[in-house]
Amino acid sequence: MTRQKQRGGRFRTTCALITTLGTLAGAALLGAAPAGGAVGGAEQAGSRIAPGVEYRYFDIPASHGTARAHVLDVDLRDPRASVGLLYPGKVAARAPVSALADGVGAVGGINGDFFNITETQHPGVPATGAPVGPSVTGGHALKGAVPNGQRFGPAMPPGVTTEAVLGVGYDRRARLDNLTLDGRIRTRDTRLPLGGLNQYALPVGSVGAFTSDWGDVSRARATCGTDTNRGAPCSADTHEVTVRDGRIVASADTPGSGPIARGSTVLVGREAGAQELRKLSTGDRVRVSHRLVASESHIPFRFALGGYPVLRDGEPLPGLDPTTAAVRTAAGISDDGRRLLLLSLDGSPQFRTGLTVVEVADTLRELGARDGFSLDGGGSSTLVSATSTLVARAPGADAVTVRNNPSGGAERPVPNGIGVFSRD
Repeated sequence: MTRQKQRGGRFRTTCALITTLGTLAGAALLGAAPAGGAVGGAEQAGSRIAPGVEYRYFDIPASHGTARAHVLDVDLRDPRASVGLLYPGKVAARAPVSALADGVGAVGGINGDFFNITETQHPGVPATGAPVGPSVTGGHALKGAVPNGQRFGPAMPPGVTTEAVLGVGYDRRARLDNLTLDGRIRTRDTRLPLGGLNQYALPVGSVGAFTSDWGDVSRARATCGTDTNRGAPCSADTHEVTVRDGRIVASADTPGSGPIARGSTVLVGREAGAQELRKLSTGDRVRVSHRLVASESHIPFRFALGGYPVLRDGEPLPGLDPTTAAVRTAAGISDDGRRLLLLSLDGSPQFRTGLTVVEVADTLRELGARDGFSLDGGGSSTLVSATSTLVARAPGADAVTVRNNPSGGAERPVPNGIGVFSRD
């Protein structure tokens, strides 16, 4: 047996033991209580915070030091429990997870997808704050996935794309899948494929649609970079038109900003896409259609958001990073999609070394997950990141509290997350 296998075996055995202890009522756990104030001994070991929802935390002796994991365990078989997308009401907007959860009455939640956080390589172009991957709320498609080369976040496993999602279908089962944009632009003389929906980056030569779901942030970022190089210069060949009630009502040579009226669509083109849009005139009829199509499942998603898979059918994906540890957020699916595990690591100084992605996959597996999904978290352990956040509302409380300690001491505003809901 190799030393690596021995170390992995010890990690899984220890994690399994600590997880088992963490589920026993009254069991004592190592370390300080989670952030958020006084937490009783029973809750530290694992407690029911709402029908179908439990919270617990436990410590993991890992390769870079001890990590602390905080978990929300959601039983989707319980008709009183459900999950959905947390977001600020617009794609290009951000807010802390606690504010997102309290704003919609969630009993808990974690942060979600990686997002467009900076634009240092494009001076004068504002960062949009918009997420990388697709997102769906209440069955409504909010946005599509940016090109692979335009994503923010750590390297994905081989063969994984920005179209990867975790979500819950109308059958109340959680699952992993890919969501592909299927869209068309129809005019009297031509049919064009739609290259994007409310995305901070469009494929080179394409036309993307922006709706009222986008927000009021500038659409200029959508024409910067290329499909393989996020930092490439912005395109010099752009055009946009505004469609209202099926007709062109305005056009401009550069992407604009400001809110988009409900029922209107702004089409932004770059290179060949811009040239096609310049052929249109005010008053021309235009029809825009779009939907997100699941690659594997035939059941529509009620909610979905982006990230990347780390565990499939009980096995970590090949090519996961085994060396870089960080404070991470992830989700696991077990019991044939009937149970969802939301995990966020603690970012306080004594636990900030975190876990590698391989260790995250192992932890989810020891918790019973067959499939696992990585969400936004810290970079290397030397970086201060406050993205990883888990919140939960104690029974009888009016608001959620942050249960882990975000690195840097405070929550970072994020574009979306997974909300946990429960009704008595």
